[in-house]
Amino acid sequence: MTIKSPFMPSRGGNQVVTPAATSASATLASVNKSVRFVNSGAAICHVRIGVDGKDATTADTPILPNTALILQKAMDDDVVAYISATGTTLHIQPGEGGYV
Repeated sequence: MTIKSPFMPSRGGNQVVTPAATSASATLASVNKSVRFVNSGAAICHVRIGVDGKDATTADTPILPNTALILQKAMDDDVVAYISATGTTLHIQPGEGGYV
């Protein structure tokens, strides 16, 4: 049985990044089980959560403009890679729980 709980952010853990046409990455704390992404820009971006230096591509998870998405991650996952063809603003918030 899956227990659903609201997203509980890690205080002080939010990172604001600016995805561009080249993949870049941000470090995540391995202790968190979820990551909330908020795309506050006007362009779509794509994200990939993983271990070490993975690159994001347009085949990865899309985050639509002006939306939020929460993804679960494995305990070993310590990096999120992101990319956007035309640029945008992305908030990366680690935490626990799972629905917006």
